[in-house]
Amino acid sequence: MALHPRLIDLSLERMRRLLAALGHPEQRLPPTVHIAGTNGKGSTVAYLAAMAAAAGLSAHAYTSPHLVRFNERIVLGGRQIDDASLIALLERVEAANGGQPITFFEVTTAAAFLAFSEAPADLLLLEVGLGGEFDATNVIPPPLVTVITPVGMDHMEFLGPDIATIA
Repeated sequence: MALHPRLIDLSLERMRRLLAALGHPEQRLPPTVHIAGTNGKGSTVAYLAAMAAAAGLSAHAYTSPHLVRFNERIVLGGRQIDDASLIALLERVEAANGGQPITFFEVTTAAAFLAFSEAPADLLLLEVGLGGEFDATNVIPPPLVTVITPVGMDHMEFLGPDIATIA
């Protein structure tokens, strides 16, 4: 797979092209809680997943980075995606990408959207990556709700010089 150069080119065009080639899985996601911010996104996903489970709801989750295993990033109904399913998804994404430049996070996000679109759930807990307007997760239809955790001076070289611009 030809990963995009190390320079970050903030754009949703690669993601939109890839998702179109995959049949637009982002259009078939469960109702989504989109979680952004500098600190606390992963904890917020964990809290919301626990609340959903306690309420008898099935929730998928997408987080990054992973702590131990890559599979942690894609959780289907409370269970990490298994190796065979993950490999199959990544192979489908690679084939659909057709050798075009793409980033690691875009590949991962597209694979997650495929998984989530093919497995029924009541809710999707979707954590942003870098954040900002051009984050690869921002290709989804309007979410059920957006949660913004505390925003700090992170990724300033990409998102802006002050809190107002970053937020």
